[in-house]
Amino acid sequence: MNPEVLLSVRDLRVSFGAVEAVRGLSFDVHKGQVLAVVGESGAGKSLTARALLGMPPRQATVTGSVRMGPYELVGAPRSVRAALWGRQLALVPQDALSALSPVHRVSDQLAAAVRSVDGVSRKEARARAVAALEEVGIPADRTRAYPHEFSGGMRQRAVIAMALLHSPALVIADEPTTAQDPETQRQLLDLLTHRSEATGATLVLITHDLPMVRDHAERVLVMYAGRLAEEGPVEEVFTHPRAPYTAGLLTSLPQQTRRGRLPSIPGTPPNPTALPPGCAFAPRCPLADATRCATTHPEPETHDNRTVACHHWRELRAHPAELFLEST
Repeated sequence: MNPEVLLSVRDLRVSFGAVEAVRGLSFDVHKGQVLAVVGESGAGKSLTARALLGMPPRQATVTGSVRMGPYELVGAPRSVRAALWGRQLALVPQDALSALSPVHRVSDQLAAAVRSVDGVSRKEARARAVAALEEVGIPADRTRAYPHEFSGGMRQRAVIAMALLHSPALVIADEPTTAQDPETQRQLLDLLTHRSEATGATLVLITHDLPMVRDHAERVLVMYAGRLAEEGPVEEVFTHPRAPYTAGLLTSLPQQTRRGRLPSIPGTPPNPTALPPGCAFAPRCPLADATRCATTHPEPETHDNRTVACHHWRELRAHPAELFLEST
């Protein structure tokens, strides 16, 4: 594996019985970069995150390969996953209350996490917990509060502090600013990216917020119906999208220079139990044809440090990003 690659994902599949929700996903996470995974609801983003962490839903079957250094995470025994948690892998969840116990003080919870990994004294663990909370902007005199005594933004700060306690190699943040106001979202993402950089952590950011991706990520992976649609450097993908789905997402963003009705991608994402036989995006795509697109799903192609899965991506390279303006 390339020494610059921290996590290598190959043919990742997450199934519920006969239904595949993540379908043959392959990509690399490079050391020190912020990778954003985006797509509409139901694209498979959060399932992918849970599969990477080795914590899929109980009913799910995960196949393929997720390698982190010498460790294969797919099918790894609980002892291997436990050894990686905290020191190598960490999660910032969407809902901070799901990660914090309501009956224990916040600093006590972080101190317990310190002791579980490092085995230090209670006094030292508490000192480190308070210091970690102060580093994310929570005053020392508030660290003895219970989670319900914190605002939503402060709870999320506490979860960020907990995730970064042991300077893990990889942090996966699953919609970490959901339900926060725009200013709090910006502050939390600034904090998460800056603290990750300070601790040396690589960050995978699961989100649907494209402006946030442009401000905080270096590479972006666009998912649709459980598959990769496009992946590459953020500025290149946002400026010159190669997948029609990516172009549709970008065209749907509000722009001050545009008047009239906001463009949108027609239709809705397919139900994973009733996927079309060809490209899953074909029923919504202005470039789709009745031969290849309707019958054959495009395989990802990599050119110039970018990957795209589309039969018509070469045509789109010369097509304006306003591809969907004509169809709305």
